[in-house]
Amino acid sequence: MSSIPFFGPGEDPGTDFLTLLKHNGLDPFPNDLPGFIDAGHATTVLALRCADGVVVAGDRRATAGHLISHRDMQKVFPADDHSAVAIAGAAGPALQMVRVFQLQLEYYEKIEGKPLTLEGKANQLAEMLRGNLPQAMQGLAVVPIFAGYDEARATGRLFQFDVTGGRYEEQDYATSGSGSLHAGTVVKLGFQSDLSTEEALSLAVKALWHAADEDSATGGPDPIRGIYPVLSVITADGFRQLSDDESGEVFATFREELNGGE
Repeated sequence: MSSIPFFGPGEDPGTDFLTLLKHNGLDPFPNDLPGFIDAGHATTVLALRCADGVVVAGDRRATAGHLISHRDMQKVFPADDHSAVAIAGAAGPALQMVRVFQLQLEYYEKIEGKPLTLEGKANQLAEMLRGNLPQAMQGLAVVPIFAGYDEARATGRLFQFDVTGGRYEEQDYATSGSGSLHAGTVVKLGFQSDLSTEEALSLAVKALWHAADEDSATGGPDPIRGIYPVLSVITADGFRQLSDDESGEVFATFREELNGGE
């Protein structure tokens, strides 16, 4: 049976889960990887505010060079009950970062007896990205989007990041990944400050479809395999991911729009 670790004065990590891991020789972001590494990459994700909170979405394709390495990759994850992370960049480090981030938020809540503020969560993710910089310089960059419902302000909020750990709050929408330029243009043209949840989901679907139409690394809907981009909603009621059937219905509505209502 493992013993409970004890720390001397000035060494106690407190609520910092990453420091606790490092004290126990479990650094989640090693910086001694050799050379430049070409790994699988997650591509296009986006988030946009709506009247009830935020919508977070991502395509399902992962690429390795010119190959499609995965067709049904999950790129949107709940960070806790009222926030989510959407990943773009090197898939392996991104998934590892999400798992550690989820544990860190859970650890903080258990130690403090209350969840971290939404801005505090964004700051923690920025610190993790800063710790991943050596891997980013070796080709394993991670550029996520963080979004959630701020219960204190009763509104949805979203944050973008860069590979150095820079954190930037966006007011309306955020995109990341290889198809972000095309998706961002579509969202920018269609965004309104009072979008309903259904309208925001429809706009997210439209943005991902156009991104897939222009960017080969971004996957579009695949009705034959039953694979559709991940669509998630975060409101005062918490995080909810739409099922594939529900996502398919949103795309069916968009397809009718493309076909002129036929």
